[in-house]
Amino acid sequence: MKPIALTAMILALASPVLAQEPDPGRETYTTYCAACHGLEAQGDGAMSEIISMPIPDLTQLSANNDGMFPMLEVIHIIDGRTGLRGHGGPMPVYGALFDQEAANPGPYGAPLYTRGKILSLVYYLEAMQN
Repeated sequence: MKPIALTAMILALASPVLAQEPDPGRETYTTYCAACHGLEAQGDGAMSEIISMPIPDLTQLSANNDGMFPMLEVIHIIDGRTGLRGHGGPMPVYGALFDQEAANPGPYGAPLYTRGKILSLVYYLEAMQN
């Protein structure tokens, strides 16, 4: 292979377009939330046909709060501190689930892993606001 062609191939493979960082908030949302809230967070996930209660449109959180994203409230709902009821029973308590999921939590333990996961999810939701 010619040196110029090899250099061009290496540069193309190293470009930011091909080497984008994954979005942990989006990955967490897709894994844990999209089944109910839908891929676009509008409350139209596959489970919405089965669940007897209306599923909130998460893209309207700021609009429903005078244009301010209710970050602390959203964190408390996700981690289970509010006791918010959904689908006829409590919404899954993801704080406890993420604590259990932390297979190798590192020197700071599962709470740091859990808080990081919830915060990345909340930042993702904040970015989705209309």
